[in-house]
Amino acid sequence: MEQVIRFCTADDGVSVAWSSIGHGPPLVKTANWLTHLEHDLHSPVWEPWLRVLSRSHRLIRYDQRGCGLSDHDTTRFDLDALVADLETVVDAAGLDRFALLGLSQGASISIRYAARHPERVSALVLCGGYARGRYKRGLTPAQFAQDALLQEAIRVGWGRSEPAFRRVFTDLFVPEGTDEQRRWFDELCRVSTSPETAALLREAWGHIDVIADLASVRAPTLVAHGRGDVLCPYDEGLLAAAGIPGARFLPLDTADHVLLEGEPAFDVFFDAVAALLGDGPPPPPAADDTLSDREREVVQLVARGLGNEQIGEALHLSPRTVERHLANAYAKLGLSGRSARAAAAALVGHRER
Repeated sequence: MEQVIRFCTADDGVSVAWSSIGHGPPLVKTANWLTHLEHDLHSPVWEPWLRVLSRSHRLIRYDQRGCGLSDHDTTRFDLDALVADLETVVDAAGLDRFALLGLSQGASISIRYAARHPERVSALVLCGGYARGRYKRGLTPAQFAQDALLQEAIRVGWGRSEPAFRRVFTDLFVPEGTDEQRRWFDELCRVSTSPETAALLREAWGHIDVIADLASVRAPTLVAHGRGDVLCPYDEGLLAAAGIPGARFLPLDTADHVLLEGEPAFDVFFDAVAALLGDGPPPPPAADDTLSDREREVVQLVARGLGNEQIGEALHLSPRTVERHLANAYAKLGLSGRSARAAAAALVGHRER
């Protein structure tokens, strides 16, 4: 994946970093907690998301203010500011109409944006999200005490070299992750933002309430939520889906707040996203990206209708060597059987045109 990173400036002067990956219809991923445009590109947690989402789309994403490559010199994290950042990014990217993806608290921002700008959102995907923050859910005294403990853990231990305090949040976000995935997520906590900003953001999200916006969403909507999600209760996903006209609710058999490649829920979710967005099968790999120079030359001549002996004469190769190069090319392009020759020729021929 090749990423282009740019910067734009919000109305209050905060610099927001955004990036573009892939080609096709635009798909915007609303910022959520714990992202870093560069770090995520190599993460076993987020890289699979970026790879799948950018196969058939131009994926636009950005680091939330205070996080990643965006401006850290701010203490304003209210919902209006976060929605305004999304508005600034899509305008900077030159987008008129696009699909919108909101994960976790990014779902609340996406709901507010979709309600305000129905003419710009072609489809809405929400996963692990909510329409009301935790302070709007009638917490019990025990839950308030737990919340206060987590806030203090952020302030005390977020920036330390040892991961003990941050590991609490890793366990909440990806409880079913592999050791590698959990290590990467723990490191993401450290590099994405400061302890002070992490605490301020989490505090601000607790007060979010977009319940009144749900009925104003007009885009076709998919709401997915893990049955065992301990970070955001399953019922909050149900509540959001029930309030959006015509929304489809997709229960996922997972305890992970962030879906991980390799678990069945990951494939179930992305199949549903593809169905909503009307995507066909992934495009074939580009020949120029997978073939050696000689293999590409051979397949290009196949595309021009030459046989193996003619190709050998043109390139000063034996027919057997030509056949070996073709076999390697078929393997790299994922082709086999009688149609392999014609399919390879079509792929490279299309690329050449």
